[in-house]
Parts: sequence; structure tokens; C-alpha cells
Amino acid sequence: MNNENHSNVVPEAEFNETGAIRDAKALGMPKLITLGVQHTFTMFGATVLVPIITGFNISVALFMAGIGTLLFHLITKGKMPAFLGSSFAFIAPMLAVTEMYGMEYAQGGIVVAGLVYLVLAGLVAAFGIDKVVGFFPPVVTGPIIMVIGIKLAPTAIDMASSDWLMAIIAFVLVTAVSIFGRGFIKVIPVILGLIGAYVIAVVLGKVDFTPFNEASWFGLPPFQMAKFNASAVLTVAPLALATMVEHIGDVVAIGATTNREYIRDPGLTRTLMGDGLATAVSAMFGGPANTTYSENTGVLALTRVWDPVVMRIAAVFAIILGLFTKLGALISTIPDSVIGGISIVLFGMIAAVGARTLVENKVDFTKTRNLIIAAVILVLGLGGAMFPINIGTFELNIEGMALAAIVGIILNKILPQDV
Repeated sequence: MNNENHSNVVPEAEFNETGAIRDAKALGMPKLITLGVQHTFTMFGATVLVPIITGFNISVALFMAGIGTLLFHLITKGKMPAFLGSSFAFIAPMLAVTEMYGMEYAQGGIVVAGLVYLVLAGLVAAFGIDKVVGFFPPVVTGPIIMVIGIKLAPTAIDMASSDWLMAIIAFVLVTAVSIFGRGFIKVIPVILGLIGAYVIAVVLGKVDFTPFNEASWFGLPPFQMAKFNASAVLTVAPLALATMVEHIGDVVAIGATTNREYIRDPGLTRTLMGDGLATAVSAMFGGPANTTYSENTGVLALTRVWDPVVMRIAAVFAIILGLFTKLGALISTIPDSVIGGISIVLFGMIAAVGARTLVENKVDFTKTRNLIIAAVILVLGLGGAMFPINIGTFELNIEGMALAAIVGIILNKILPQDV
């Protein structure tokens, strides 16, 4: 983008060579806050969905998502534009342990799972990042990023299909703002599309205000301390072996989106520590596991505003939502179809970043090895494949993107380079 186009957006902001905004502070506080709120809206639906499914408290989940995000940014020296929200990966073991022992023991298993991240972080620090990065060439990371986006597609469609009219309206508004918007308007398509579609939904009588009317105005979330027993820990914690692979994929995806190697700076050691400690702290006080959110990565790709401070503002608003229950209840009245329509764009953008990774790195698909690696990652990641590990009473199911990533890494190492 040339300088003339830069001035159409915000002349004071720092742009990189592709016209993306890396320093959003020059935009001024009102616009900076608006960008942060946009990311808060983006994470809200998925972050509250996990506690809705598992029985965890929504206010605690929002509060701890904000705390976890700020902790992650502190550990990663504020360099990586990531938001940490509720993780879907732990839903199955959380439900199983809650049914057997109670929710507090499910929290205990998640706490230990978060601490497992610290072990891998120590191994990375001990053996060096280059040995780890060597396992993730573009032929592996590109398809993994595509799986991250496409895997979320059914969620977007399920939400949109509850009311296709509203989903289409939200989709059209976001797309129109992204393409035809000028100046600052162009970098907040999600929040404008969300507000516009929500107003239309209210006019059409498609919004149920019952949660808002019944909610109190303000209050501390009902925190609940974790409890521990060996069986619950062995049921939940081993899943960290799979989610750590997903974490690396997310770090690579955010780096590919923003043209930065976060896996090197601030480094995989710090990102693993940040993610693991955010998860452990959240679960200790009654929240679900946290993870870097692909939804917000989609916003990064769409808006091209890559300043991490925007994510920290979003984290503060998540904490406020956890305390200001009336506001959280109002946001919860946004129809699922509106979020679904917007998610169609966001999740598709993530998959497109994966395709761009393959193109920009000129991955040669005339080579049979590259075709096989990409094909296997896509099929295993999207097809619901599962590999069970049973050793005595120990049971672990590696599935989805984690299984796809592991198999892709192994194939890249064992298949000849020249075929």
C-alpha cells in the first residue's frame, strides 16, 4: 500500500510494508478502545459457550479469560497479539470428571494440564528453538493453519443456520465495511457488522432480553477453588500433550497472519509458559482451560491491525464483563445467527492464511512427498480421526488437529526430500 493510501486510514499510525497497522496507539484512545471492544465481541460467543456446555460459570470464564490474556502478554513481553479464551479441547474430559467427582476436581485436572506446558517450555529452553522449529516447515504449518480455520466452519454454520436471514445480514455488513469502508471505519468491520445486525435483529423482534432483565448490575464472579485427586488428574491432564501441539500451530498461524516469527521472538518457551499458566490460574479459581483464540486471529487477518495492545484492551473488557453482569447479559442476547454470519468470514480468513503460507513459501506440490503430507494433515485434521493410547488404567485419545499435526511432522521427517 502506498503512502497516499496510508493517509486515507490513519496518517499517524505505524504501518509495515503491506499497509498493516503495528502501532495502533497513535490512533488515539477512542479508536484504540473500539478496536479492543471488537476483539472482545469476537471472543465472547466461543468463550461463554464452553461454560454453557460444561456447567462452569460464565462470569468466571470471562473474568479469567481476561486475566489469562494479560498474564500471557506479561510473560511474552507484550509482543504477540493473542487473546486467550475458553478451550473446547478439554470439554469431554471435563464433563467426565465432573460427573464422577465434581466440577472442582475437573478444575484440578486442568490446573495440572496447564503445568504440563511448563515442562515442554523447559525442554524448548534446554534444547533450543531451532530443533523445534525444524519440525514445522511450511508444508506442515500451512495445512495445519487451514485445518484450524476449516475445523471451525461447522460451528459457524450451525450458529448461522439458526436464522439465515440474520446471518446473511451480518455477513453482508462485515464484507461491505471491509471492502468499501474508508479511514478508521475500514479496520472495525466486525464490531460495525455486529452492531448493525443486532439493531436489525431488535427491530425485527429477534432478540430475547430476558437474560438482561433478570441480571444484577454488578458483582464479583462466584469463584470456586480447584480440588485434586489422582484419577481426575490422569483423566484430564494428558490432553495437554495434544493441545500443546495445537498451541504451536496457533503461534505459527498468528505469526503467518502478522508476518512475525513469534515462535522465535518472544519465543516458544514464553508462549508455552504463558498459555500453560493462564490455563492453570483460570482453573484454580473456577474457570475452564484457556487457549489462544483462532477467532481473534481471524480479526487480525481481516482488519490488519496487529498491535498487541489491542488484545490487552480486549482482556480488560473481558474482566469488566465478568464483573458488570448486566453488560455481559446484554451481550449474551446477541443472536447466535449474527455471530455465525460474522464467523463465516473470520474462520475462512484463517484457512486462507494457511493457503497463503503455502503459496508465499513456494511449497512444491509437484513433489509427491509434499502432496502426501498436506493430504494426510487435511484428512486427519478434518475427518475426526482418533488414535487411542491405553496403558493399564491410563487412557489418552489423540484426535483432530493434534493427531494431524503429529502425523504430518513424522511424515516430513521420514519421507525423502527429493520425491
